[in-house]
Amino acid sequence: MPEQIKQFQNKGWVRFGHDTQVAAWAADALQHGVQALHDPSNAEWFQCERTWFIGVDALPNDTAGRLPGGPPLAGAPVDFITQNLGPIPDLHRAQVSSVFPGYPRPRPGEGEAAFRYRVKRDAAHVDGVKMYGEHRRRKVEEPHAWVLGIPLNESSADAAPLVIWEGSHRIMRRAFAAAFEGVPPQDWADVDVTDAYTAARAEVFETCPRITVHAKPGESYLMHRLCLHGVAPWGEGASASAEGRMIAYFRPELANWTKGWLAKG
Repeated sequence: MPEQIKQFQNKGWVRFGHDTQVAAWAADALQHGVQALHDPSNAEWFQCERTWFIGVDALPNDTAGRLPGGPPLAGAPVDFITQNLGPIPDLHRAQVSSVFPGYPRPRPGEGEAAFRYRVKRDAAHVDGVKMYGEHRRRKVEEPHAWVLGIPLNESSADAAPLVIWEGSHRIMRRAFAAAFEGVPPQDWADVDVTDAYTAARAEVFETCPRITVHAKPGESYLMHRLCLHGVAPWGEGASASAEGRMIAYFRPELANWTKGWLAKG
């Protein structure tokens, strides 16, 4: 565990090996994930010419992460979080992220520059930093505590894996802290962070290693809330089941984010 928290603090993410409790949860969640793909009410989540199912809030879990009649969300990642990062807050309905052969294709309304960024830079972003207005400016709107990824099915390592720029959370923390300097915390949500965010992102691309994260059902990974990350293109010859490369993500929001979002750790 000491090595894992050290990696999380230094590199911004940590992987957990196969865990029987995680495996049980993932096997149960897979069935719900497949149902979500075929639910007409989720049709809007198919994007990029149906090569990506975004699946926000697509799993019907409760605030402890348990699905109806299923096993609890427990095991190595839950133990790590509670022992090192504090109590797990009430969880939202998990995202079901499925990617299919051919990803990426343009999203509706996505211009050439934005699509090029999706292809060349994996659509790299920090969760919670949202775009607004016709001038595509950015503010912090959904600050998270952490990001937990749980693969639900088997896929090859080049089937659109998660991409992380290791150590990027440190650069991003510094940039956001500078952007908020002198601003009362109650006004942080109104601060235009576009310039600071763009400059920090460029620094990350120049200085941080880009790595891909692949895991199997029963394994999982935890990412720091400020890490720059994205999704790699579907590799030539990559493989996954009919439901695509499917991963469940938990990103609980911070209740009092101006105190915790930029905290170290």
